[in-house]
Formats: sequence, C-alpha cells, structure tokens
Amino acid sequence: MDRKLAAILAADVVGYSALMERDETGTFERLTAIRKELIEPEIARRRGRIFKLMGDGLLVEFGSVVDAVECAVSLQRALNERNADAMQNERFELRIGLNLGEVIIDGDDRYGEGVNVSVRLQQLADPGGICISDKVAREVEKTLTFGFESMGEQHVKNIAEPIAVHRLVQEGTSPETRLARPLALPNKSSIAVLAFANMSGDPEQEYFADGLVEDVITNLSKIPSLFVIARNSTFAYKGKTIDVRQIARELGVRYVLEGSIRRAANRLRITAQLIEGKDATHIWADKFEGAAEDIFDLQDQLTERIVGTLEPTLRRAEIERARRKRPDSLDAYDFLLRALPHSYANTPMDTSEALRLLNEALRLDPNYACAHGYAAWGYEQRFLRGGFRPEDRAAALKHANAALAVGTDDPPALCLGAFVHATITHDYDRSINALDRALMLGGNSSLAYGLSAMVHMFNETYDRSCDHAFKALRLSPLDPMNYHSYLALAWVSLFTARFEDAVKYSALGIQVNPGFSILHASLVAGYANLDRMDAARTAAARLLEVAPGWTINEFVRMDVVRPQLMDRLASALRKAGLPE
Repeated sequence: MDRKLAAILAADVVGYSALMERDETGTFERLTAIRKELIEPEIARRRGRIFKLMGDGLLVEFGSVVDAVECAVSLQRALNERNADAMQNERFELRIGLNLGEVIIDGDDRYGEGVNVSVRLQQLADPGGICISDKVAREVEKTLTFGFESMGEQHVKNIAEPIAVHRLVQEGTSPETRLARPLALPNKSSIAVLAFANMSGDPEQEYFADGLVEDVITNLSKIPSLFVIARNSTFAYKGKTIDVRQIARELGVRYVLEGSIRRAANRLRITAQLIEGKDATHIWADKFEGAAEDIFDLQDQLTERIVGTLEPTLRRAEIERARRKRPDSLDAYDFLLRALPHSYANTPMDTSEALRLLNEALRLDPNYACAHGYAAWGYEQRFLRGGFRPEDRAAALKHANAALAVGTDDPPALCLGAFVHATITHDYDRSINALDRALMLGGNSSLAYGLSAMVHMFNETYDRSCDHAFKALRLSPLDPMNYHSYLALAWVSLFTARFEDAVKYSALGIQVNPGFSILHASLVAGYANLDRMDAARTAAARLLEVAPGWTINEFVRMDVVRPQLMDRLASALRKAGLPE
C-alpha cells in the first residue's frame, strides 16, 4: 500500500440542494459551466489534480501546500467577482477546507485521514470562506501574505483527536474584522428586519417604508417564540450594500427580512423576502399591493399580512433546521420543533411520536409552556380518538393547566391549553378568556385565530367562529394547522343547514390534512344531507381507509358539541352506511 504526503483541498457548493429544488436543470448547467470555465482551469494552473467529483463537491490533490492555498483563494475571489454580476438565484458559493497530511494511493484515488480532515474542515468553513489545518498554517505563514484567524480546537465527526483550525483571512481585511467573533445564536428563532429600500425616488415613501418596518418589528416582537433585533441596530445598515450573511453574523440572528417599496401612480407595491443568514438561502418571498390613498390603512394591512405570513414560514424553516441537527445536540426547543409536524398530522401514530419528543423537551425544561400546550393537545387527541382512557384525559388536563399557568404571556401555550379545556371540560368561558388573551398578545397568530374559531363553534357563537376562521386563513394561507379553521367552517355550515358550504370547507380541510378523520366524517355528512348518496358513500369508504375501525358511536362519544348536534351528525353518517 503506497502512501505520500499531499495537500488536499475539499470544496462543495453552499445550498446546492435548495438550488436544485428551485431549478434543477439550470442549476446543473450553471455548475457545469463554472466547473469547466473557472474551477478546473484554476486547479490546473496551480498544478493540482481533481481525484474525486461528488455532484456539488470535489477533492483535489496538490504537491505543494502553497499552490493549494493560492488556488483556494483564487477560486473564492473569482467566484465573488462572478457573483457580483449574477442574479441572486444564479450565484454559487463554495466552502473550502485544506489539509496537509499523509494519503493512501489507490490508482487515481486518494484515501486516509489526510483526505478526511480536509472534508471536515470544509464543513466548518463559512460560505465563501476557507478553513485550514494548523499544519497548513505553519507551512505557509511565512510564504504567503494571508492572515489566519484561530478557531481553536474543533471536534469533528469520525476524527478521534480535536483539530486545531484556522480561518484564512485574505489581505486587505482590517484587524477588527480578523478579530471579530460572530454572536452566539439565541436558543429560539431569531430575525433582523432591515430597512426597506425606497425604489420610488419619492422622499415621502421613505417615511412610509420606515414606518412599515417599525410596525413589522413591533408586531414580531410580540411573538414570545421569536428573538427580534431592535430597530436601532437594523437601521444602522440602511443605505449600505452589505452581504446578508455578514449582517446575520454581526447581529447574531438566523434569519434576515429585507424588502423594497415602489410607487406607481396611485398604487404602492411592497416586496419582501426572508433569507437564512448562514447560507444566504431564500426561504420565502412575496409582494403586496394596495391603493395609496389611505397610506396608513395600507401600512396596517401590509404589516398584518407580512407578520402573519412570516410566523408559520419561520416555524417551517426552524423545524427543518432541527431535523438536520445531530440527535446528541438537541435541546428542549429542538425537541419541540421536531414534535410539531407530528402534532399537526393529528393521527394516532404521529401523536405518539409527538408526545415522545415533547416529553423529552419537558424533561430538559419542565416549565416550557409551549411544550406543555402541545403535550396537552397530544393527550387530548389520544383521549378523544384513542379509546377514551382516563389516564389520557388526566394527562391532557394536567398539561393544559400547566400551559395556562406558566404561559400567561405565551400565545401558543394559552390557545392550546384553552382549546383542550374546551373539548374535554366544555368550560367555554375560561377557554374564550384565555384565547382572547392570546389574541391580545399575538394579534397576528393564525394558530390562535384557528383554535378560537373551533372553540366559538363549540360554544355556538357562530358569527365569531367564522370571523376568526377566515382571519386565520387570510393571515396564513399555507399554514399546516389551517384544517382547524376549515373544520370550524364546515361544522358551522352543517349546523346552520348550509350543506354545500359544508362540503366545500370539508374538502378544503382534507387537502390540508388528508389523515384527519373528523374532516372526512364532515364531508360524508355534507353529502348525505344533500342526498348525494353516491358521493357520500365514496367519502365514507375513504374515511374507513384513513381510520380503520372508525364507528359512529365512537364519533358521538367525543361529545365536543351539544348532544342534539352530535345526533344530527350521526343521522347523516348512518345514511351513508357507516358502521355503528
């Protein structure tokens, strides 16, 4: 087995999977062009040899460590220049790691710790950055003009001993930048809202844009689960062209919201985009338009829509981030995030997994109000659709009471605790009071409005139920919890003999959550009341596929509305031939 000392460069494209998801063909073609036109010629010029291609990454061998470092710097500079003239979705950034070590020769391939360490260093690098091992730094520090910033000893996967790592700082970087350390990210979702750019050339729109951003910051600050940077810090970047990743590092946030405002005749158009700061990956973008006559009313409407859309969007992004974390590094917040998709699914198997994760969160933080709220809802799901076991009812109420007691300023905890009390104890006055407080604290929370719609439906305050359901759907059209709003609208329609609407809202709710049996039962009842029996029997068959063993008696036993109303639903279900 032959061995030799070599400098190994490992590189990969930042956010490649997201780029491929948005534009698979275009991304592949652009990456191939960059590899042929820029990367391969530069490697050849520095006397390197690519010995492995891995889709969005590559491994390169150099006989000289100086050549390896100069090649890495040249590649990052060339990509920077190329990106300056490219559209945001056409930019490519590399992370590069460099190590000097012994490698095993196997034909044209190379193996061994010398290669493995370079790959781990690449994973530590910032987008557009270069991480090098201590061996590389010692070899080139007197030869090259680059600075090195120590990152200390790093423990990396599958390497027994910690590695001394340095971040390469190119010449021209100020000493302050070299010494700067990124702020630690808060242990919850964090965001900075930058001043929106005024694209109109009209100074009056500058005031509107600044006022809009201030309102967005103020309303986001009311969400307890969100860490929001104050206006004075974010407006310090106003008018400056600074990389979003740098802003995120300097302010210590995971997400950045930026946007612009433009006026044409009597119309105003606002665009906004949410960006993940580490990789500059676009999470969400939208545009909002309105007549400019009542500028302050428009500002209120836009603030409501932006904040209402941002909350579930951030929630989805945070859930995905928690899914990618190593199991041994999860904290209470991560366990909650991992539980949420299972809670939303609201099926027996998902409920069990959600409760397992939530109990882990509560083991780490026994006073975690939001985790108590979701645990209460999980046990309520298990009680009402899992056999009516007394221990599940007791657990649901125990966690609901904890959520209401500990989460007095936490809208999700309040509305979940209130919802569980409404379904199990029918204490609607207490539940509505808690929901009203949740809405007062978080007036743009689609979750609070959706669950409030359900409780007001139980309470037969139907106008308020419909108002809150439509408000939830308007605030967050793509929210995974929207099936509650559709269920509230479907049952209000069933109880007020608007059966066409009942069918429509049941079908829309099923699109959001195809596994939620109650919506399928609502669809059956709607069709049966319209005497559309073929459609009712088809919907009934689908219900039994989704929930094998489902019976009318178990459905009625849920007892979530007046017995007379449950009996009316049961009669419609019997017409479709569902089992008793």
